[in-house]
Amino acid sequence: MPASDAVDQQEQPWNRRRLRSTNERLLLDRLRAAGAASRAQLARETGLSKPTVSSALASLAAAGLVHEVGTHAPERGRIAVLYAPDPAAGYALGIDVGRSWLRVAVADLDGSVVARSEVRNRARSSRAMADLVVATARQVVAGSGVAPDEVVHAVVGTPGVYDEKQHRVRYAMHLPGWGRAGLFDRMREELGVPLEVHNDANLAALGEYTYGVGAGSRLFLYILIGTGLGMGVVSEGRLFTGAHGLAGEIGFLPWPGQQKPERLEDAVSGVAVVEAARRFGMSGQLTAKAVFDAARRGDEAAVKAVRLEGERIAHTVAAAAAVLDPDLVVLGGGVGHSVDLLLKPVRDHLRTLTPLRPRIAPSRLGEDAVLLGAVATALGTARDVVFERRSAAS
Repeated sequence: MPASDAVDQQEQPWNRRRLRSTNERLLLDRLRAAGAASRAQLARETGLSKPTVSSALASLAAAGLVHEVGTHAPERGRIAVLYAPDPAAGYALGIDVGRSWLRVAVADLDGSVVARSEVRNRARSSRAMADLVVATARQVVAGSGVAPDEVVHAVVGTPGVYDEKQHRVRYAMHLPGWGRAGLFDRMREELGVPLEVHNDANLAALGEYTYGVGAGSRLFLYILIGTGLGMGVVSEGRLFTGAHGLAGEIGFLPWPGQQKPERLEDAVSGVAVVEAARRFGMSGQLTAKAVFDAARRGDEAAVKAVRLEGERIAHTVAAAAAVLDPDLVVLGGGVGHSVDLLLKPVRDHLRTLTPLRPRIAPSRLGEDAVLLGAVATALGTARDVVFERRSAAS
């Protein structure tokens, strides 16, 4: 036998396994994207033969990746069994670390949240905050009834930008000590789950695209206005993060302050709303929420502060629109929750600044935008991991 024929014969079993895996993944992705289907329907839509579809579905079912979800009775012909991905084949963990709140959720492979929790972030050090994240995540997993080893991937959303080389977060100005090297490595080890770290505004943008008002947008911006200021950019369904992960860090843009040059974050944030309200005559222990509530009641100083915030947000939108040409700008975060008061001043002032007119809308997800973006990102990896594990095991 020629040596080349022997090599071909040796490679054939591997090629067949690869082909089977490719066919199985093709069917699984189709079921996840378009819903339950029968063998015949899958054969028509994928171009695979009916025997190939039957064999691939049998393998997927044996691996626990798909299951029967019902039947379809056509006008003519036999009743067809419908198949869908098994959402309980694995789980993903989403974590949103904010200055005031920590939110954690476990979701199945369909993206349905099966357990969640939100707790006040009263940690006074980075170590205490990391301990709080680990303890809360463990409690949520335990309360979900999901075995810890079934949670295959986790994503953390945080202010700042994660430096993969140094294993630390940079520019998390409002979370003191959060940039300490090795902090997330310890969290990975204690949770026992592979863990990614992403900027919170980026995740909020992805969450809004996946579950909220950004769905179907060609290019949209999510402006997160809270303790700080950030922006996420989603183009054709994908995050745009720039060469070093810093795209959207609009808080660093210069802003002409009254005494000295400031950053845009100093002018457009919850703190800026409170400072403006004090300048206009409000007193007492103020929060951004209190200022907006007072504006709704007609308090003159609060109304002026809110109008000023709207004008500054309009400057932010104008600058971003000139560079990126979005079809949609979503306002979210703590200040973004009061868009009912902000939309008119933002739109009115935008008309005086620029001829560009992107649509401006409030976040549909509200406080859950970062958390759901973390879940969506974790699911992308979790689905791949579960497929590889279960396919190999079967």
